[in-house]
Amino acid sequence: MSRFTQELRVVPRIAWIIGAVIYLGATTPLFLFAIHTDPELRKWPLGGQALVAYGPLLFIIPLIGLIGYVYGDAKRRRMRYVMWTWLAILVPDMIGIILYFILRDPLPKPCPGCGNLVKAGFVFCPHCGASLQPSCPNCGRAVELGWANCPNCGQQQPSKPQRMA
Repeated sequence: MSRFTQELRVVPRIAWIIGAVIYLGATTPLFLFAIHTDPELRKWPLGGQALVAYGPLLFIIPLIGLIGYVYGDAKRRRMRYVMWTWLAILVPDMIGIILYFILRDPLPKPCPGCGNLVKAGFVFCPHCGASLQPSCPNCGRAVELGWANCPNCGQQQPSKPQRMA
């Protein structure tokens, strides 16, 4: 399974259903009533009439799918998913959706000790206290492998950073 199909599974089914209902609810009356009242469009073949009625609003389904993705992804990342969904809906010109993609948190990772999901950047698991990444022996803040000094307190790091338990 590709990453794209995995990410599509984040979108709730109800978002696809709402998108299809809104699309069909907006375009079907247009096709049934507006197209047949225009004398010029009545002369067109049925396929051309359908394209005029159903084509221009085709963007509605992916747009609602994107809003559903914001909802599902923010929930998966343990962010304020209701707030981000409303921003994606209410901020015009898709700026709310773009802001979400710029400002979203990293995916939480499972703790090696207890398996609970923990937000990225935590040094210790809030559930079991297990060390999630190397930390400075002086100040206890996170350091990366290969750093010579702690960026927070300046303490020289041992050749192999210690894991605090």
